[in-house]
Amino acid sequence: MTTKSEDLEPAASRVTIARIAAETGVSVPTVSKVLNGRPDVAESTRARVEAVIGKYGYRRRADERSRRSRLLELMFHELESTWALEIIRGVEYVARENGMAVVLAESSGRHTPGQSWLESVLARRPVGIVSVCSDFTGGQLAKLRARDIPLVVVDPAGQPGPETPSIGATNWQGGLTATRHLIELGHRRIAMIGGPEGVLCSRARIDGYRTALETAGLAFDPALVRRGDFHVRSGYRELASLLTLPDRPTAVFAGSDLQALGVYEAARDAGLRIPDDLSVVGFDDLPVARWLTPELTTIRQPLQEMAAAGARLAISLARGTHPESHRLELATSLVVRHSTAAPAHRGHVALAR
Repeated sequence: MTTKSEDLEPAASRVTIARIAAETGVSVPTVSKVLNGRPDVAESTRARVEAVIGKYGYRRRADERSRRSRLLELMFHELESTWALEIIRGVEYVARENGMAVVLAESSGRHTPGQSWLESVLARRPVGIVSVCSDFTGGQLAKLRARDIPLVVVDPAGQPGPETPSIGATNWQGGLTATRHLIELGHRRIAMIGGPEGVLCSRARIDGYRTALETAGLAFDPALVRRGDFHVRSGYRELASLLTLPDRPTAVFAGSDLQALGVYEAARDAGLRIPDDLSVVGFDDLPVARWLTPELTTIRQPLQEMAAAGARLAISLARGTHPESHRLELATSLVVRHSTAAPAHRGHVALAR
């Protein structure tokens, strides 16, 4: 069941620009400039107007919404990998379906976008925002709500607020499935290379890994769990460290396909063959997984579908249609290729130094 926002708008949302102007002692055009993110307003005046906008919970009327640009804003914290390309493809497909264009933005590695980006968004007046950043400030969210610019977070690093819709994947289930696959092949020393400690999806994948071990009656060994940053170098670094253990792992579950690439490189430098001496499972199912030698067994995370769902939700919210739930998780699945096999006897394997 969906509802139209016009039917649910509180009385506060019917506050006029004229009333805001009167209460702040400025002109109606000045209030309009603030709402539209125009730079030619003194900071003290802008702050005064924003305070009154927040006080009344002002939101644009339906006739003002219709004057939005035909743009979808897509915000990343970083644009450095093929992972981001999958997100772009999903959003661009939906934008094209709806006669819209996509504006790409990056926050230089920060999970909280900067003020300059916010001001440019308010000036562009996009239909909606699809963001991989999840740590928006309360002030930023309030300004977007006042302009009636919907925000949807895809694959959130943290826990979005209760009013922020998000699209994710079944990360815990993916971690469980990857580890069970290795256990069923006969592996008992299974390492896990996750992502940053504070990232929600990384914690979920590690929790799934641990659950799979414990339900199979295998002890959870903290020494076999390492944390990287989802990029190639951390995969290389962490496997190189794991190979120094007296009883090294026979299998590795990498928290991303890019980390699995690093694992491949470190294994090759150590004189190990995949999967004869070391089995490897990745996560994401990026196109590169099929081009590795051997082809990578991985957990498919439907990145394009997640991004497309986020874009469709942002457009629906902009049109006044609200979903029953603000949380959607798409299913992950195991894709078995050629990087996993039963563990071999290791007595004659010498590691290169």
